[in-house]
Amino acid sequence: QVQLVESGGGLVQAGGSLRLSCAASGRTFSSYPMGWFRQAPGKEREFVAVISWSGGRTRYADSVKGRFTISRDVGESTVYLEMNSLKPDDTAVYYCAASRVRSYNDYFIPTGNNDYDSWGQGTQVTASS
Repeated sequence: QVQLVESGGGLVQAGGSLRLSCAASGRTFSSYPMGWFRQAPGKEREFVAVISWSGGRTRYADSVKGRFTISRDVGESTVYLEMNSLKPDDTAVYYCAASRVRSYNDYFIPTGNNDYDSWGQGTQVTASS
């Protein structure tokens, strides 16, 4: 497995921005798709965004499309989630995750919780109205 540590969460007003970071160590970072998920109180953990092993393809949940951007820095073994125009509904604990499957196929960008086997500890994001 890979070890993941998130940072960058915090409290912002609605309409504000935050940038989350996820530092990876352990297995070869560059050969795995990486995802961001979130869990709000009383709700199931849900998919937010995923990026392919090369960074060439991404996919987003409809609720964040156009506002959030996922990226990765292979040299730094870090994945980022840039969040703009935050809404109160974005309030949740955000988790970084590494795919359980190594793949050099850029079309392999899984979105299910069960597609990932390494998770960070989470970072709280709160957007106040």
